[in-house]
Amino acid sequence: MSVPLYQAKAEMFRVLGHPVRIRVLELLQTGPLPVRDLLARIDIEPANMSQQLAVLRRAGIVISFRDGALVMYALSTPAVADLLAAGRRILSEVLTDRDSLLAELRAQKDSV
Repeated sequence: MSVPLYQAKAEMFRVLGHPVRIRVLELLQTGPLPVRDLLARIDIEPANMSQQLAVLRRAGIVISFRDGALVMYALSTPAVADLLAAGRRILSEVLTDRDSLLAELRAQKDSV
């Protein structure tokens, strides 16, 4: 029996719901990187990095391959970068709306 689309989407967003995983995806937007470079840029233990990469790999969001002795990771599709960009746009709009609401509330307080 197949999983409903909304459930599959929820699972994908659940996988994305971890700061380390988001940071890994951000770093991979520029192209494949070896695990050692990811570790150098994200301050976590190697075992934790391995666990987070495994979650992303099982979800199909990243792929891994060998380049000589190095294990490389890359985004599985450019659509992942598009999703991250959409997230930045949404966050920017939400925060802008909050800033304008806060300014409006402050202005009302001063006029009362």
